[in-house]
Amino acid sequence: MATPMPRPPQLDSAFQEVTSVLGRVQGKPIDLVKDSWVDIEKTLIKFFGGPFDPSQMEHQVVALALAAALGERLHADHQAFWFPYRETPEGAALGFPDALIMLAPFGAVVDALASGKLEKVDDVVKTIRNSLAQAKFGGGGQQMRLGPGDYMRLFDPGFVQIVGVDGAKAKQAWDASPEKASIDLRDAINRASKLPPEAKKQLEQQLVGALGRLEGGKPLLTQAARAPRVVETIGLLYGSTTSTGPAAEEFWTDVVMPLLFVGAPASFPPLDEEELAAAKQGVDPLFIYLDVVPFAFKAPDEQALLGAFPANTLALPSPEFKSNGAPRLIKVQLDAVKDALATFDANKTRDAIKRFGAYLTEKGGAAAPGAPPQAAEEAKLMLDAAMTLLTDLKQAAVAGRDVYVRRMTEAEAASEPAMALVRQALSAPRIILSP
Repeated sequence: MATPMPRPPQLDSAFQEVTSVLGRVQGKPIDLVKDSWVDIEKTLIKFFGGPFDPSQMEHQVVALALAAALGERLHADHQAFWFPYRETPEGAALGFPDALIMLAPFGAVVDALASGKLEKVDDVVKTIRNSLAQAKFGGGGQQMRLGPGDYMRLFDPGFVQIVGVDGAKAKQAWDASPEKASIDLRDAINRASKLPPEAKKQLEQQLVGALGRLEGGKPLLTQAARAPRVVETIGLLYGSTTSTGPAAEEFWTDVVMPLLFVGAPASFPPLDEEELAAAKQGVDPLFIYLDVVPFAFKAPDEQALLGAFPANTLALPSPEFKSNGAPRLIKVQLDAVKDALATFDANKTRDAIKRFGAYLTEKGGAAAPGAPPQAAEEAKLMLDAAMTLLTDLKQAAVAGRDVYVRRMTEAEAASEPAMALVRQALSAPRIILSP
């Protein structure tokens, strides 16, 4: 028997609430995991008092609870597990250890409820069961068992980079057909002399292979809703002019942008006993600096993307990218950060943090003898990374190009050096020798 699988908090909360509510409706305990979908739906009909309406919050909570129940069933039968996935309403998806299969159960449940036939969820289960059987017995199966970390690396767009784009070049790429783009990419990959042969083969399979699955003869841009990741990638390969490195979205929001808005103050606010105690315990001055020093520049509200780009200024690269999925390439305006970027100087910021450390010591916040340096090395690495990202962001802003926030997976972030070589080969002049 499979051991219980921890549920993501938002799913667990919905599961507990709906189990309790439906039990009261039915007049007896109900088991969302073991009862049949048909029996559960009979109770839901009484609860809804009409058809399922995904716009109603109560109905959404029911769908979340049933998604959790579906996850439990798949865990019991196929050792499925949850992993964080930001592109789903529930913020998580299911992965399987024996084959690379991902399922967002909330969507499957909503589709079944909307059709008035909850048992349709079993069709999804059957498809997964068949796919797992093919992977196991088809000879091309997964040799190493996968875990949540593997799925996060491949699917969860938890990394962000900011990219300056030449809009004209991106449009030219998007107006091309898949056949034309395939020829250009294959040629660029072959001309990228610094790429090892195995990397060239892998990139060709991924990029050219993805283009081969699109409809031939039609501009890439017209297929953006169908294959947004492919079309985004091609546009960036042709149009990118400058970019920051990739970093975790939380790092941008919690460290990079706050350092930009704080600037390099000449003086610091009074410190309370809690902050001095933290310093005495070995907490690095950087973390206290981020917590107590006020912003010198006005920041957008909390709903802003990365804490820096207001929601009402965000845009898609083109209307053709509009779809039900969460966009990963988002055009931003720099108005909210332009003043802070104009005065940003990495050396001045480093000096401000160093002066703040001395200020902490002066006010009695020196680490006690023998106190472990809990975060000194981590703080140094974080500060170095933040200064690099802000320096690159300032360069992108000065370049005067369109600026985009690009969400990416950890795997995509790791492939950026190889993609940069392909980008260079695409833009480099071709030398044609005459006979």
